Amino acid sequence: MSSTSAVNSLLSSAASTTPAVNISSILAASAGQSTPGIDVTAAVAAGIYADRAPERLWQADQTTLSNQTSALTAIQTATSALETDMESLNTVNGPLAARTVASSNPNYLEATAATGTAAGVHTVVVNSLASIGSWYSDLEASPTSTVPTSSMTITTNSGATATFPTGAGTTGDNLTDLATAINGANLGVTASVVSDSTGSRLAIVSNTSGAAAGFSITSANYTGTSWTSPDIPTGSTLGANSITITIGGTPTTIATTSGETYAQLATAINGLGIGVTATAGTDANGTNLNIASTDGVTPFTINEPSFGFTQAVPAADASLTVDGVPIQSASNTVTGAISGVTLNLLGAAPGSPISLTVASDASQVSTAINQFVTDYNTAIGLVNSQFTVDSSSNTEGVLASDPTIVNLQSTLEQAISYMFTPTTGTTTVSSLNDLGITANSDGSLAVDSATLDNALANNPSDVQNFLEGPALNGFANSLYNSLNTFTMPSTGAFSVDLSSYATQNSALNSQINDFETNYIASQQTILTAEYSKAEVALQQLPQEMQQLNAELGFNSNGSSNG
Repeated sequence: MSSTSAVNSLLSSAASTTPAVNISSILAASAGQSTPGIDVTAAVAAGIYADRAPERLWQADQTTLSNQTSALTAIQTATSALETDMESLNTVNGPLAARTVASSNPNYLEATAATGTAAGVHTVVVNSLASIGSWYSDLEASPTSTVPTSSMTITTNSGATATFPTGAGTTGDNLTDLATAINGANLGVTASVVSDSTGSRLAIVSNTSGAAAGFSITSANYTGTSWTSPDIPTGSTLGANSITITIGGTPTTIATTSGETYAQLATAINGLGIGVTATAGTDANGTNLNIASTDGVTPFTINEPSFGFTQAVPAADASLTVDGVPIQSASNTVTGAISGVTLNLLGAAPGSPISLTVASDASQVSTAINQFVTDYNTAIGLVNSQFTVDSSSNTEGVLASDPTIVNLQSTLEQAISYMFTPTTGTTTVSSLNDLGITANSDGSLAVDSATLDNALANNPSDVQNFLEGPALNGFANSLYNSLNTFTMPSTGAFSVDLSSYATQNSALNSQINDFETNYIASQQTILTAEYSKAEVALQQLPQEMQQLNAELGFNSNGSSNG
């Protein structure tokens, strides 16, 4: 077969697959004119493109399925959010069960109420607050100054006791050391050093409030030849009290009167002639009293320690009455006096009744209802958009023919017409309209805040009955059950539809893959081989034409030589 016949044969076989070969160019090549020949790659690509026509239809179907899946997933998400709102409104621990507590005197008493606490008004009288017991030591120059030699004993109201020696060479050498020793004894108290412009003291406080957490401190009476009292501020006077001095086995008690000074007390002691000499002194911290043996060697005992403690606040229980019932509490946070209510005592007002009003938390209910309206509008908006005609394409949404979406639209529209009729008595809230919720022309909902606030403030139980029903069978339960047929994980309409879309898409993928493997791959091999042969034959045509012309006696310009 000549090259011309070979080309014709190849072109004949290739022409049925692709229009990519330019016949005129091939004929021009046979006449010796300039031509690029056959672009084998382009010719094969054009042939394969034509062969893939069925694939493009299948891929278009996949695009539709993808759009349907995306649209349905968005609607599923919005519907699930709405269902969650209904579940929240239809539970005993939801927003409808939230409570607030209003106090008629919040400076003295505040309170909180647990979810579901019975609404009502209670009367509380706070007689006294619970207190933490506290003591403080005599003044020392600094935290590290050596304290007088003595001992102190802490006894708790629970019966624990511990004694701590003080003075040089002991664990209580100074205030800091003594605080460390006390804190290490685990007595339920905390010791710390408090310093100010006058000096430093050891402060000891109980770790918790209440009488049971109280404690006492005793210090050993001083025995020696010279004793100095704690300072009192300059210009201050003594209160009514007494001190007892024992010397030679004979005790003598000296009483002080209110307003007396240390100087006056010293004069009184010296006038007794009992073998001691008293003097009033002054230092940077105030005034004090010094008592010394007159002969400097005979010891005496005084019922005041050289390093003593003063009780600042006694530990005590709170005292109150709740609805006439007397209550004692170790803490100012009182539970159990009113079921579900925690009282926070802030101040004592004996004889002054304080009203506590437990009521529905209108703020939480309002927030939940407005959230329902927002989520409803999102869901109905997505659904309605599927039935809106696009002016540019004159088509509806990809789910317009889906029965699930048609049914969902009907379900949402019917839900807002729910009516509640109490089994007994009457109600002020029998429809969403009574809560200020109305439908717009596009199917969305709107909330009139004034109407809603009025219902929550004046008829909270009617609002709760409408939403929850007498036994969790009201509006919220009705809409929840309707939506549940769509949202159930395995058998709900959304799951069924999405599973169907996934199955169809998988089938199309298999169809496309099989077509590529079983047909397109072999076609590409066949076309490549045929067009490559045609290109080789085409490249040989000019030379063969010249040889043929020479044999026939044609010259290069086409004229004969005969």
